[in-house]
Amino acid sequence: MPDGLAYRQDYFADPEAWQALVDLLQDTFGINVGQLDRLGGPDPTSRAFGYFDETGRCVANFSLFYMPLVIAGKPVRAIGYQSGAVRPEWRGRGLYRDLIQRAFAAAKTGGCELELLLTDKPALYENHGFRSVTEYDFKGQAPALDHDITVGRLLDLNRADDVALTSRMLKRRTPVSASFAVAMQSEMFLLNTVFDPEIRLSYSAALDFVVAWQADDTGVSILDLVAADIPTLPQILAVMGVAVSEITICFPPDRLNWAGEPVERKSYAGLMVRGDIPLPRLFALSPMAGF
Repeated sequence: MPDGLAYRQDYFADPEAWQALVDLLQDTFGINVGQLDRLGGPDPTSRAFGYFDETGRCVANFSLFYMPLVIAGKPVRAIGYQSGAVRPEWRGRGLYRDLIQRAFAAAKTGGCELELLLTDKPALYENHGFRSVTEYDFKGQAPALDHDITVGRLLDLNRADDVALTSRMLKRRTPVSASFAVAMQSEMFLLNTVFDPEIRLSYSAALDFVVAWQADDTGVSILDLVAADIPTLPQILAVMGVAVSEITICFPPDRLNWAGEPVERKSYAGLMVRGDIPLPRLFALSPMAGF
């Protein structure tokens, strides 16, 4: 261990250490994960591994969190890795390699079946047995709206009551796909909504579901659904209040009674996995579960 540094783990409950990690990620990536404090707090399943200097500043971190999945209709114990960062003046000293090895060892003791991470540097993890996988979105003709369904209310996660409503629904959701989907994970859904002002959350009180969607120059994309009972696509589009000829679904649409053409997802960070669980040929992690 370099002189002047202290190793710590599992420090999210320490407000000063948590803020030090928030500062590290803000300085490194320009993102403010401290917004989780008003969204219900960090994921309680998270485990953080880090180094701190004598002033209490976090200089390196790597975290894991439990991310239960459904794959081919079966529950899978999965772990996601995130928040890997080292301050520039401490790079090249083996801190990151040390932290990822500690996190990987912790995952093994937890009975993990599949490990996932998103990265723009796949070579860094290939030596540890991770492999890159291709994700697919699904694009096709949009059905007509269900005119018996009224347009939903747009939720605003700057409002505490809308945060509470969304959080409650996330805790009792049905996985959006039986092919490949997150079974339980709330924090990244909320944080991704806050990070991207283009994401809209439309809520149907009558059907009791939230649809996360986006409209841009390329068209309309459905990013995720939060519901105990998955609605039909015509109902979803009615709640969104959009009549379009084509739609993109950003998760396997097996529960929507709709088929689209698979289109390879292009993104800055690619998905890598490690584990022996067979993956579907065509699948994608919902952007709302991105980490």
